[in-house]
Amino acid sequence: MKDGSKFARDGIMILSPYVAGKPIEEVQAEYGVSEVVKMASNENPLGVSPKAMQAIEQEIKNCFMYPEGSSPRVRNKLAKRLGVEENQIFLATGGDHILTLLGNAFISQGDEVITGAPSFYTYMLSTLTMGGSLIKVPLQDHVYDLDAILAAITPKTKLIFFCNPNNPTGTIVSRNKVAEFMSKVPDHCLVVFDEAYFEFISDPDYGDGIEEYVKKGANVVVLRTFSKLYGLAGLRIGYAVAAAHLAPVLGRVIPPFPVTRLSQVAAEAAMDDTDFVAAVIKNNNEGRAYLNRQFEEMGLRYAPSYGNFIFVDIGIPAAEANEQLLRRGVVVRPGTQWGWPTFLRVSIGTMAENQKFIAALKEIIAS
Repeated sequence: MKDGSKFARDGIMILSPYVAGKPIEEVQAEYGVSEVVKMASNENPLGVSPKAMQAIEQEIKNCFMYPEGSSPRVRNKLAKRLGVEENQIFLATGGDHILTLLGNAFISQGDEVITGAPSFYTYMLSTLTMGGSLIKVPLQDHVYDLDAILAAITPKTKLIFFCNPNNPTGTIVSRNKVAEFMSKVPDHCLVVFDEAYFEFISDPDYGDGIEEYVKKGANVVVLRTFSKLYGLAGLRIGYAVAAAHLAPVLGRVIPPFPVTRLSQVAAEAAMDDTDFVAAVIKNNNEGRAYLNRQFEEMGLRYAPSYGNFIFVDIGIPAAEANEQLLRRGVVVRPGTQWGWPTFLRVSIGTMAENQKFIAALKEIIAS
């Protein structure tokens, strides 16, 4: 067989393909279970915003036409809500695509990029595909260690990926600590605030990257998404908000039609679905509290989560526990892929889903 790797760009062959949570259909076929709950991919357990669904149904007839390339109606609505200019907002097919485009725009061969570890996979993908070097700074108590990141900065550092709340741990860094960090980041560094779970947080100690840094002209781009709160993960639509001086650079790498017609109308409608948003937040808060209580009663340690998932140490090999959970129709993410062999990342589901997971986990640990 011929070896295609000789044609690969530098850095490509050291990448490992992304491993997603198992789809429900695959689990049903492989394990012969009819009822499966998926708590692996931080999806919205309440489904799609009803207003978004209605907008999708009305727009389907227009799918023979290309979408508006710049998603003007969504950008206009976001600009008014966020208090920025439309030309600072860029939409793409999910947060992953935004991260790829940020790499295209800002990372050059030989640039150093810093992030926490473990954190989101696409930071590595975005960096290495552009020939950059990724510096992974270990978390401290499951939280981004901003002091250690500062110490890792060199003259070659171009970009810092800062996931807040962090995925997979769900932890945040407080507003004051972020402010201290940003005051010390040298001017040759760009900081990307990944705020994919921003809307789930009500803690006053949590900052807002757009308000506190983008609007003040810092070297910052903020990433957010419609995948989580609004239940549009399958339509793939996320966005970046860039400081005014960075927007002309990022704008040059946006492809002609990055977001589908259905994604655009769904996102526009979902932003007005206040009843659905309130129900999602209520379900998430109640589900998080329930799971935390159950873990505490079981004597399990977990990272304090501010997103729609929890990173929990189950005290036994996560790979084996994951297999047993799959046999019981529960899909989660084992921490082995992040170097935490006894941890699970479990998405917060409906109360019935949360209870099914806890019941299965208790059986597995007891046996």
